[in-house]
Amino acid sequence: MSNQDQQPPWGKKQKPQTPEEIVAQLINKLQDFFSDKKKPSASPGDSQDPPSSPASPFANLGKLLSVILILFVLQGVYSSFFKIAPSEVGVVLRLGKYSRTTPPGLHFKIPYIDHLYKVDVENIRKEEFGFRNRMTGQETSFDKRGFDNESLMLTADKNVINVAWIVQYRVADPYAYLFKVANVRQAIRDNSEAVTRRIVGNMDFDYVLSNRELLAASVKKELQEQLNKLFPKGASGVNIGTVQFQDINPPDQVKPAFNEVNEADQDMKRLVNEAQETYNRVIPKASGDAKKIVEEAYGYQAERINNAKGETQRFNDILVEYKNAPDVTRKRMYLETMKDIMPDVQSVYVIDKDQQAPLPLLNISSAKGLPAIQSKATDTK
Repeated sequence: MSNQDQQPPWGKKQKPQTPEEIVAQLINKLQDFFSDKKKPSASPGDSQDPPSSPASPFANLGKLLSVILILFVLQGVYSSFFKIAPSEVGVVLRLGKYSRTTPPGLHFKIPYIDHLYKVDVENIRKEEFGFRNRMTGQETSFDKRGFDNESLMLTADKNVINVAWIVQYRVADPYAYLFKVANVRQAIRDNSEAVTRRIVGNMDFDYVLSNRELLAASVKKELQEQLNKLFPKGASGVNIGTVQFQDINPPDQVKPAFNEVNEADQDMKRLVNEAQETYNRVIPKASGDAKKIVEEAYGYQAERINNAKGETQRFNDILVEYKNAPDVTRKRMYLETMKDIMPDVQSVYVIDKDQQAPLPLLNISSAKGLPAIQSKATDTK
């Protein structure tokens, strides 16, 4: 297809369709703008070109300054509007002095006078001690090699322990975070390591191994206090969110011995628990039996005392009646005694004081439900 076929109707030129064509057209226009050569109009009678006048040395300079001014204005208009993401805030400095902090959204600033710094205040930053995360494709691995100078610590009982932990923090004051401390990250690392070493150094080896949550809470509290003391009025610009101990172990060189000690300690605890279980099963039962015996003894004591008091009172009452009527009282006591004895008697022997042998009596009580009366006679020779 020829160029004439590509031309639109009415003699209008086709507009460029690609970015390369737009750039090429812009370059051609700039070249034409800075070119001083003008095509002379050809007259039919002239056989020679008219002499060209000398070009002014300031003509091209004026055009260059005009273009620079236009670009300067366009750049200022473009940079006067800025956008803050939802998780960020903007810190605006006017002639190097703090002006304002802008929330998320679209804002305006004076070009070439205001300078903008964007700070992410929602992102949680973290510092790792004793290890580093390594991204291998889709998986994350922990690398502890070469970080012994951070993790090795000395406990209060002169033992060496390997501690790896993470400190997470968030920007609280964007202006202070940007301009009050030269290197906030290094300040957090130095203070965190100092605080952790001091706390671990004041604890025994076994306590550090079994109380990592308490140690993490203590490190978090003291680290924030230390930053507030070094940078008063929140000049550090950060708030400590979480301190988490990832790994607390003895060094690799002493791990076998430590495992043996740990196994012995576990056996000791197991035996202590078994003894405690036996104690809890036997001692309460023995205590209950002892209390039962004591209570029975108290009951027996009260019974004997009450019976003795009752018998004493009964004897005194009978004595009073006996003194008033001896014969009647004596007979009544005899009859009452015989009433209590006779139901249990199986044989009755009646002996006359004048006889030498028992008298044979007729057994007439067995048929009436009374005790049998038996007598045995022996022949006297």
